[in-house]
Formats: sequence, C-alpha cells, structure tokens
Amino acid sequence: MATGHYELKKAKNGQFHFNLKAGNGEIILTSEMYASKASTENGIASVQSNCTEESQFEVKPGKNGQHYFVLKAKNYQVIGISEMYTSDAAARKGMASVMNNGSSTEVRDLTH
Repeated sequence: MATGHYELKKAKNGQFHFNLKAGNGEIILTSEMYASKASTENGIASVQSNCTEESQFEVKPGKNGQHYFVLKAKNYQVIGISEMYTSDAAARKGMASVMNNGSSTEVRDLTH
C-alpha cells in the first residue's frame, strides 16, 4: 500500500513551502511560505511530531458552507492547512488522512 510523502518546493518569489501528499498523490496539507529551506524542513518535522494527536487539529467553517482544518504545533502556531471540503465530516476524513500519512519520513526535494 502506498504511503504519504512530503514535497518540498521553492516558489517563484524565492520562498519555500511543502505539501503533504497521501499515498494516492492527493495533497492533504499545505504549509505556509518560509524564508529558508531549513525553516521549511523544520515545518515538516513539526507536522511529523504533531499529526498523530487529534487535539492538534481544528476543523473550521469556510466560505459557502464548506469546511477545512488546520494543524497546529504545541505553541498553537499553524503548521498546515487543508483544502476546502464540502462538509465537516469530509474535513474530518481528510484530517484522518493527515494523521495516517503525516508521520512519513519521505521528503521529495523539488527545489533543484
């Protein structure tokens, strides 16, 4: 069975970010922009250490009745944000996917 992985990327503005992808290749969590690659790698490490605790997630209402979730570090800083989901239940299913895939140690560095 395929497992999740991280993709570390460099944006056109020179900043870095990462996506956590599920085993099927779908993006399940996106980070903020970071000034350095090292900070981005620290963000990935933070997801890896916080993703297994449901208390670190928060499901929020979005626009048009949709929902999304955020993953927070122990200091309450947001580490990653999900896509929009049609319902609270669908967002929680996505959250479970992050809990299952987030501890992956596979990081694909696409900054070259």
